[in-house]
Amino acid sequence: MARVSTRRRTLMIDGEGRRRERMELLAGEEPLEVRVNGRSLAVTMRTPGHDFDLAAGFLVAETVVHAREQIAQISYGPGVDASGMATYNIVDVTLAPGVPPPAASAERAVYTSSSCGICGVSSIEEVTKEPAFPRRSADGVPSAGEQLVPEVLLALPGALRERQSQFDKTGGTHAAGLFTTGGELLCLREDVGRHNAVDKVVGWALRDGRLPLRPAVLQVSGRASFELVQKAHLAGIETLAAVSAPSALAVELADDAGMTLIGFSRGDRLTVYAGAGRIAGAAAPG
Repeated sequence: MARVSTRRRTLMIDGEGRRRERMELLAGEEPLEVRVNGRSLAVTMRTPGHDFDLAAGFLVAETVVHAREQIAQISYGPGVDASGMATYNIVDVTLAPGVPPPAASAERAVYTSSSCGICGVSSIEEVTKEPAFPRRSADGVPSAGEQLVPEVLLALPGALRERQSQFDKTGGTHAAGLFTTGGELLCLREDVGRHNAVDKVVGWALRDGRLPLRPAVLQVSGRASFELVQKAHLAGIETLAAVSAPSALAVELADDAGMTLIGFSRGDRLTVYAGAGRIAGAAAPG
């Protein structure tokens, strides 16, 4: 059966050569095959748990679905280990009648590592995708309930960290947390893959009928890469904040998508790379 974590005996060696054996808890990493209407779409390495959310979020990122009504059923598929126990490493998504399945392509039945959110695309045109939701510009003046208060944004990394139970146990998982603009946590997911953690949050929101996610802030524990900005964009999330740096392409996409992108959000400061118009009291850089 898929395991969220595993215990293993290790050898600790300090700088003076002292050695001590101890038991360590390791974050689980196992393959998950995502099938759509019984047909294999992708295999991703993930931390077991919230697998239905992960599959649903993955399909949002693939622009297969954007509303919960488009999914008729999600279930575990067949699969057993050497002892005959169910592995829970196959998830089959049945689309609602009339929802077109992803195009059948041998090139699209891909393997995705835990460090890659867009591995396996068969052409450069597949990298950048448009969401099913109408865009809103970040240049306009947001309503009072949508303004982002710097003090609230600065508190989000700490609020995320406090609830990272798997990271506390293993030190080996990323986290993504969805917050209201007032700082209330709506959903938190952890995974060895940062893109999986985001997919799990988006999948939760899809299955709860919350897409598009406006207004909301997606706080992530690592850097803001292109694929994370794109996943947020496709879910209708207009603000992405990260504790580390964004890439140049991530900033470019956030600009084009009308999103607010924040990096180095930690301690008593943050850096706004795009969409400063949503920050209360802030002016867009000249």
